[in-house]
Amino acid sequence: MVLKNFGNALKESIRKLISKVIIDKKSINEFISDIQRAMITGDVDVKLVFELTKKIKNEILKSKAFSKKEQVVKIVYNNLVKFLGSEGGRIDTGKKPLKILLIGTFGSGKTTTCGKLAKYFKKKGLKTALLALDTFRPAAVEQLEQIGSKAQVTVMLNKKEKKAHKIVKEFKDSFKKYNLIIADSAGRDSLDKDLIKEIKSIHKALNPDEILLIIPADMGQAARTQAVEFHKALGITGIIITKLDGTAKGGGALSACAASEAPVKFIGTGEGLNDFELFNPKRFVSRLLGMGDLETLLEKAHEELDLNEVKDLGEKFFSGKFNLMDLYQQLQAVRKLGSFSKILNLIPGAGTIKLPKGMLDLQEDNVKKFKHLMDSMTKEELENPKVLNTSRIERAAKGAGNEVKDVRLLLKQYGQMKNMVKKLQGGNLKKMMKKLGIKNLKALEGMDLGGLET
Repeated sequence: MVLKNFGNALKESIRKLISKVIIDKKSINEFISDIQRAMITGDVDVKLVFELTKKIKNEILKSKAFSKKEQVVKIVYNNLVKFLGSEGGRIDTGKKPLKILLIGTFGSGKTTTCGKLAKYFKKKGLKTALLALDTFRPAAVEQLEQIGSKAQVTVMLNKKEKKAHKIVKEFKDSFKKYNLIIADSAGRDSLDKDLIKEIKSIHKALNPDEILLIIPADMGQAARTQAVEFHKALGITGIIITKLDGTAKGGGALSACAASEAPVKFIGTGEGLNDFELFNPKRFVSRLLGMGDLETLLEKAHEELDLNEVKDLGEKFFSGKFNLMDLYQQLQAVRKLGSFSKILNLIPGAGTIKLPKGMLDLQEDNVKKFKHLMDSMTKEELENPKVLNTSRIERAAKGAGNEVKDVRLLLKQYGQMKNMVKKLQGGNLKKMMKKLGIKNLKALEGMDLGGLET
């Protein structure tokens, strides 16, 4: 989950404020202190934290918003969005060929990001090629070859040449065959003169339209220095933050963007080539504050799923009438979109529901096991799981070559799913929307909090 601990801390500070009967200046000061603690613990630069929270506090006091809880939340939301670049970065793909150079230190994830970026633009219908310019790291070219194969794009390479700028000149005439050229450059353990010298020589030969700095979420506050120095040397046009799926705090990477004034253009949210998305500050902050991100969820669904099938499953799901086979189909759909926890993070209100850990950590082998168990059940059992008594459970387990505990785990997951739907239908989602002054789901879909009362 993107910046899970950081987001949880922010949500907790908001919950504390909303739970108070009366909000006065003392409450606001405590609220600001909580936000500061959350951001500093999340590795956001201290100076930037105090600049941001000072703006939030002054705006709340000036507008006398502390008399309206939902208005306080809106002010926090708007200022966090501004802190992260308001509209986010965009890449204009109208030029042909568009040349993108990825830069960063060793281990930042440049090579993997090349494949993700290529896959992203390939889905948009752009003919894309990768250019292997990392001649410093052993096996870097082979790695890019493998990634290019997975993304199904051309990889331009020369394993014998050690001068990256010469490789650029070698393939320059071939660039015009493509809409997009993505160049992978070498990194070092730290930002040093040799690295800057090599990247400058690549820059001169390639003349890139975009220079994107790759910053891993686990870099910490050192990310700010890296961004500033790279920007001084090359004039970066944007940042891609990687490794946001792990336990990294991520605040350092966000600080780097604010310090260099270079917009975040993409974020990597997992190891797979599809775990990559265009960065949208409004959607990002909505997720951080537990308000969900329906737009991203819908975009992913359009790309990966049969929407007629999804509509049918969705109607069954939210009516509470879905059976075991429907559950299996839903799990299959979730696997296409990402992990179950990632999907829940995009649903407004779902982030506030405390679900059993096992439900969020469904393993691949469990999904396969569940399918085998369902195959050994009768039509009656699949359509009405309540008829599964002890003898039927034993028979189903034996027929699938599994144990009774596996059938009970399947039924447990099924029951938890139904309970989650009940909570979303009648409780947490509506209560959260009411507390924040959001009148309907359509207000959330816009992600601009336009439904908040002022």
